[in-house]
Amino acid sequence: MRKTKNGIRGAIGWCVAASLMAVAFAAGQSAAQTAESATTKAIAKIKAIDPQIHAVIALDPTALDQARAIDQRLGSHGPLYGYAVLLKDNIEADGPLPTTAGSMALLENITHRDAPLVKRLRAADAVILGKTNLSEWANIRSSSSISGWSAVGGQTRNPYALDRDPCGSSSGSAAAVAAGEVKAAIGTETDGSITCPAAVNGVVGLKPTVGLVSRTRIVPISHSQDTAGPIAVDVTTAARVLGAIAGSDPDDPATRNADAHVSDYSVALRPDALKGARIGVLRFATGWSAETDKVFERALAVLRAQGAILVDITDLKDRDKIGEAEALVLNTELKTDLNAYLASTPSAVKSRTLADVIVFDSAHADRELALFGQDTFVKAEATKGLDDAAYKTARGTSLRIAGRDGIDAMLFKDELDALVCPTVAPAWKIDVANGDQIAGGGAGGLAAVAGYPHLTVPMGTVMGLPVGLSIIGSAWSEARLLGYGFAYEQAAKVKITPHFLPSLEGAEPIAPLLEPLKP
Repeated sequence: MRKTKNGIRGAIGWCVAASLMAVAFAAGQSAAQTAESATTKAIAKIKAIDPQIHAVIALDPTALDQARAIDQRLGSHGPLYGYAVLLKDNIEADGPLPTTAGSMALLENITHRDAPLVKRLRAADAVILGKTNLSEWANIRSSSSISGWSAVGGQTRNPYALDRDPCGSSSGSAAAVAAGEVKAAIGTETDGSITCPAAVNGVVGLKPTVGLVSRTRIVPISHSQDTAGPIAVDVTTAARVLGAIAGSDPDDPATRNADAHVSDYSVALRPDALKGARIGVLRFATGWSAETDKVFERALAVLRAQGAILVDITDLKDRDKIGEAEALVLNTELKTDLNAYLASTPSAVKSRTLADVIVFDSAHADRELALFGQDTFVKAEATKGLDDAAYKTARGTSLRIAGRDGIDAMLFKDELDALVCPTVAPAWKIDVANGDQIAGGGAGGLAAVAGYPHLTVPMGTVMGLPVGLSIIGSAWSEARLLGYGFAYEQAAKVKITPHFLPSLEGAEPIAPLLEPLKP
């Protein structure tokens, strides 16, 4: 992993922060809410709520000290003043907490260093409250994994129905926001790991363009597809957080052009943003869940009512060829990138390579491998490196299908501004016998492979379980997507609240329907 220099925040970042600070109060952030009061409330909520959902791996014991120091600072405060933010536990933060990626192999990974995005959060006056649970190793260890489970954090549960999966790998970040523990958390995504958990937990998630947000000091999977992004209670909060964390990092070459694309995302948040927008409807990404499709049709009606021009897209050539190529890319880059990261960890971390982690897991199989194995790790260890011709071909193939011949071509052909589809089917049950039983759907994989932005906003429920509306665009189009998401959010007025049901099947009105008809 690349080392990070101090002073990461540039002039553009300061301008964005200043402009976003004004919108914070306009959006309802009370000036009376101090950093200390916000942090105290968040800690109390986590202590009261989290035992039901296991969204938080650890609270930072310095959180209240951070908050008091922010409150005591003279002069104006930053755009995230009054926010306590949780980090997915593959993101490093200075302090006493390890960065574990959910693995026992990294329990001693206390680095005493901030990831650049965390430095930016602190510079915006956010309090780093603690770390959230995740699908272990960001869900790359096994092909039969259970999303939301890690050896360190156990099983995160969906706050709408506790026997349902929160999706992953940013499971804890999304569940914590949905449960009302915090207003914003940071997730990471390689393919679906921000947008899927955001959708099934009924919150807003934004996977930015790869290269808009630094990946330095984040436990990696793939330098081609990894990115961090906000998970938030609403689009305004997501825009505010993105404005704080976006920007160039000299130690992450992918971000070399980021400063040129950072903007004041609050300017795009207009109720009339959809008027005249040409939106492609990805019909080929529906059909996985009939009830979700019904909710999607209602969402499309809202888009039309707001002045959007909808254009149906029924097919995407070679879409079925992406998966195999993407798998080789991720496995190859996982071995290279994770080895580089592990080499940078403190000497107390004894697993210095992917091969070491595989051995560690086998030695601790009673906890690490009891529910599912590590076949993907084994495949990754067998890859031949970044100079392998098969890897290079696979990256070219997947990138072409998803990008040039996929999202780019669809936008160009019909002069479209963005694409929409359902994000994913409703949350499935946690299944330790069979692993994830996700029904599929959506087109988030296209945005992930192409490295393009993908916003999901709540669009309703199916049997009380949230489903999301995906809004996908070309590279660096975050402001536009946030504008569309905001306009939809304001018009649709979707309000869904978790009730922490033990199960849907055990509660009204469903439970009586499962009983025999009484004579």
